[in-house]
Amino acid sequence: MVAASPSTKRVGFWAAICAAALSIAYIVAQLFEWAGMLGSAGGPESASTPLGILLLLGPSLLLGPAFVVTMAALHCAAPPGRKVFTLAALGFAGMYATLTGLVYFVQLTFVAPRLAAGATQGIELLLFVPYESFLFAVDLYGYSLMSAATLMAAFGLPRLPASGLAKGALIANGLLLPFLLFQMALPPLIWLASAWAITFPASAIFLALMFRALPEAEE
Repeated sequence: MVAASPSTKRVGFWAAICAAALSIAYIVAQLFEWAGMLGSAGGPESASTPLGILLLLGPSLLLGPAFVVTMAALHCAAPPGRKVFTLAALGFAGMYATLTGLVYFVQLTFVAPRLAAGATQGIELLLFVPYESFLFAVDLYGYSLMSAATLMAAFGLPRLPASGLAKGALIANGLLLPFLLFQMALPPLIWLASAWAITFPASAIFLALMFRALPEAEE
C-alpha cells in the first residue's frame, strides 16, 4: 500500500474540498440562472446578465486550479504502477483549467463590464451565448477534458476501502464526456450532462475522504 507524505494528504484533501465547494456554488447559481432569478430569460439557452456572469463564472474560474491541484496530489499518492493514469488525468486537468480559465477570465474582466455598460459592439465573437458562440464551444470542450481527467484518475487510485466510492463517482463523471462533447450539435444533451451537478461534487468529496484515509509517510 502506498503511503502519502503529510503535505500530499493535506494539499489533496483541501484542494478536493475547495473543488467540491466551488462546484456546489456554481450549481446553486446555475439553478437560480435557469429559474430566471439572475436577470436572464431563464432556461439553459439564455445568455447571462453581468450578475449571472459574476455568480456563475467566479466560482468556475477558481474551480480549474483547485481541480488541477487535486489531480497533482492524486498523482503523488498513486501506486507506482498506476501513475500513468494519474499523469494523464493531470494533463487533461491542466488543459481543462487553461481553456475554461481563459473563457471565464475574459468574461469576468472584459465582457461583463461592457455588457453592463451596453457597449458590446465589436466584441460579438466574445459574447458567451449558449450554443451560439465560439467561447461556449470552447467551454464545452474544456469540460469534456475534465470528464476525461476524472475517467483516467479513477484507474489510478490507491487501494483503500475509501477509494471505492471515489472510483465510482469519477467513472460516472467521466462517462458524461460524450454528452458534453457533442452538445453544440445536440443541445438537448444538456439534460444528461447536467448529471455533472451530482457526479463532480461527489467525486471531489469522496477524493477528500480518500486523502484523509491515506497512510502517512515521512516527508
